[in-house]
Amino acid sequence: MLNDLRYGFQMLAKNLGFTAVAVLSLALGIGANTAIFSLINAVMLKMLPVKQPEHLVLLSWSEQVWRTMLPSMRGTLCRDK
Repeated sequence: MLNDLRYGFQMLAKNLGFTAVAVLSLALGIGANTAIFSLINAVMLKMLPVKQPEHLVLLSWSEQVWRTMLPSMRGTLCRDK
């Protein structure tokens, strides 16, 4: 196995262009995967630091509802007439 490793390093030393491209590709791939997993882990996988995170809900509405219910951002509620 030691001879195989030595031979592999000799071939990489002879082809510096290929070696550089291979090392940069590996570094970019590992770095991108680490960054994406860290982001997904922080945003989606970890529980929120609240007492009962399973009771949290997400409220969302469309832009049309915004126009009819909240004409201004001052908190006044406008009901249909």
